Amino acid sequence: MTTEFDLGRLLAERGAERYELHAKYLNHQLPRMLQTIGFDKVYERAEGAYFWDADGDDHLDMLAGFGVMGLGRHHPVVRKALHDVLDAGLADLTRFDCQPLPGLLAERLLAHSPHLDRVFFGNSGTEAVETALKFARFVTGRPRVLYCDHAFHGLTTGSLSVNGESGFRDGFAPLLPDTAVPLGDLDALARELKKGDVAALIVEPIQGKGVHEAPPGYLRAAQELLHRHKALLIADEVQTGLGRTGDFYAYQHEDGVEPDLVCVAKALSGGYVPVGATLGKDWIFKKVYSSMDRVLVHSASFGSNAQAMAAGLAVLSVMENEQIVANARATGEQLKARLATLIDKYELLADVRGRGLMVGIEFGRPKSLGLRSRWTMLQAARKGLFAQMVVVPLLQRHRILTQVSGDHLEVIKLIPPLIIGEREVDRFVDAFTDVMDEAHSGGGLMWDFGKTLIKQAVANR
Repeated sequence: MTTEFDLGRLLAERGAERYELHAKYLNHQLPRMLQTIGFDKVYERAEGAYFWDADGDDHLDMLAGFGVMGLGRHHPVVRKALHDVLDAGLADLTRFDCQPLPGLLAERLLAHSPHLDRVFFGNSGTEAVETALKFARFVTGRPRVLYCDHAFHGLTTGSLSVNGESGFRDGFAPLLPDTAVPLGDLDALARELKKGDVAALIVEPIQGKGVHEAPPGYLRAAQELLHRHKALLIADEVQTGLGRTGDFYAYQHEDGVEPDLVCVAKALSGGYVPVGATLGKDWIFKKVYSSMDRVLVHSASFGSNAQAMAAGLAVLSVMENEQIVANARATGEQLKARLATLIDKYELLADVRGRGLMVGIEFGRPKSLGLRSRWTMLQAARKGLFAQMVVVPLLQRHRILTQVSGDHLEVIKLIPPLIIGEREVDRFVDAFTDVMDEAHSGGGLMWDFGKTLIKQAVANR
C-alpha cells in the first residue's frame, strides 16, 4: 500500500485557517495578542531578510526569529546541505555507532572557540544551558549557580532557575537553588562565592532583555574571582554568539576571557533544524564521562542528528566564506551611528546601545508638557506601551518587523539577519524617523492606537 501525502495541497486547502487552528489547538493567547496589536499578518514566503505577503508586498525582518535566522531565511547553501543529507540516506541515530557529521561540526565549531575542547550537541538553547548547569554542578560538587538580574537563559526548569525575570518564573516554583547578582557587581559576586557552595556564574555578555552589556573588565574580573573560589564561568552565547555582536562570540570583545563552558544555538540551525551546543574544557567532559559506565549519563534523543549537523556545517561555511561576522560588525556600527544622531532630535528617544547587529533603542520621559502628559498616561497603564506604539506603525505603515526587548521595557531590540546591509539600514532609519516624527507631533493615529493599548492593559489587570 502506497501512502500519499501532498503538503502543497494541504497548505492550499487549509492554510487560510492558520489563526483559527492556533486558537483552537495551540496557545490560544497568541492569536489574540497578535490581533490586538495588528500583527495578525499572512506571510506567503520568505527569503533572506524579507517576507512577502499575499499581495506581493515585502516586509523587512529586523527580528530574525529572535536571532534564529542569522543567515536570513532559506540561504541556498544551507538548503542544499539539507537536500544533500536527506538524499544521502545516512544510517542516522543508531545510538551505537559514531557518525562523521557530529565530529566534523564539533571540529569546525571549536576552531572558532579558543581554549575550548569538546562539544555536546542538543536541540535548543535552553537545553544547552541545562547541559552547562548539570556539568558545572557535577564537576564542582556544588549545588548553586549564580545568574544576573534580568537574565534570560531559557524556560525549562533548570534554565528557568537562572532566569532573572519574575514574570517567567511565577507559578513554577520550586526551582533550583540559584541566586541573582547584579550584572557588573563584583562585590555581590564575591559575597556569594565566599559561601563556598557556588558551582558557577552564568552570564550573557550582552543581555537580551534591554540590550545591556557587561561593563568593561567585568567578565575577566568575574572569571578570576570564580576560579579563585574553584567555580566556573558559563557564557550564554545562545543569542549573542555566531557573529551577532561583531565577533564570533560576544565574550571575545574583552581580552583574557576564557569561559569554562559556552552555550550556543539559534543561528547554528540555519533557521531549519533545531540544534544547541554546549562547548567546554576537556577536563570538564572527562570528569562527567569518567568511565564507560557513565557513557550515557547525559545525552539527547535527537542530539547530533544528521540534518542538524549538516545545517550547522553549512552555516559555519557560509559565515567563513561570506565574511558574515565582519558584515555584522560594519553594518551594526552604521545602524547604531545613524540612530544615535537622532537622540538630540527626539526628546522621547533616550538611548541607542549595543554591539554589532544587536541594537537596543530606549525611549524615555520627554521634557515638553504635552508629550510628558501622554507619556505619563501610558506609563500609568503599563510600562512598555510606548515602545509597542512604535513597533506597530513600523510594521503597519512601513512593513518592518520589530518587537519590544522584554515585558515592561521601553526598549526595542533590533536583531536582524546578519546579512543585511546599507539598503536595509536606510529603510529602517527612514521608517523610524517617520514614526518618531508622528510621535512628537502630539496627535495622529499613533496616539489613538496608544489609547487602545491602554484599554487592553487595564482590562488585563
